[in-house]
Amino acid sequence: MPEIVYPQESGEPVVVDLKDPYWAAFLAWIWPGAGHFYQKRYAKGFLFMICILSTYFFGLGIGQGRVVYASFKPGNLRWQFVCQLGVGAPALPAIIQSMKTKKGGDPYWVLCERFPADYSNSSLAFHKITPENNNDYTGETIKDGFMAPPGGMNNPRRRSRVQTDTLGRWHFEGKHYFEMGTLFTVIAGLLNLLAVYDAFCGPAIITPAQREMLESKKNKKSKKKSKQ
Repeated sequence: MPEIVYPQESGEPVVVDLKDPYWAAFLAWIWPGAGHFYQKRYAKGFLFMICILSTYFFGLGIGQGRVVYASFKPGNLRWQFVCQLGVGAPALPAIIQSMKTKKGGDPYWVLCERFPADYSNSSLAFHKITPENNNDYTGETIKDGFMAPPGGMNNPRRRSRVQTDTLGRWHFEGKHYFEMGTLFTVIAGLLNLLAVYDAFCGPAIITPAQREMLESKKNKKSKKKSKQ
C-alpha cells in the first residue's frame, strides 16, 4: 500500500496512506467521498460528499429531473452528460433510461405523459393521465421520464405527431431553471473529478523543498524586472 510522506519544517512529517490508489479512485468516482472514506481520510470524504452531492441534486431538482440525460444522437446531442457522469452513480440512471428508450420505448421512471395534439394549449402541456382527467383521449402520448432523453425524440413515428419539440418545451416550461440545473449538475461532475484525482494521487501539499524552489524562481523574476 503506497504511502506519501510530506516533510515539514517543524514537527512530525505528514504521512498519507493511499492504500490501493486505483480502487480508491474508483470508489471516489462511483460515490463522492467514498474513496477518501476507504483511505480513512474522513474529513475530506464528508466534505466532498456533502458539497458535490448537494450541488448535483440541487441542480437536478430545479431542473425537474430532466437536466441529466444521456443522448449522443445528431440533433439531440447531450455533451453535458459527459461532465455530469463525473459524479458517478447518481448519473447512471440516465444511461439506463437511454437504453430503455433507445428504440422508442417508454422510460422506466415516468415523470408525466404528454398529449402531443394538445401542445397548443399551455394548460395541457404538462399533464398527467388519470382516470378522472383522461378527457377520453385515445391517441398516442409521449412519456417524459426522470433522467431520460426528451420523449418522442427516438421514435420518428411519435416525433412526427409532436407539434412542438419536447426539449424546447422543457426549456419553455423550466425557463432559466433548466439551464441553471444543467450548470449545477455539470459543475458537480467536474468537481468530483478533482476528488478522484485527490484520492488517487494524494493531497497537494507544498514541501519545504518545493517552497524554496518557488521562492528562488520568484526572486529571479524580481531581479530581472529590477534590471529592466
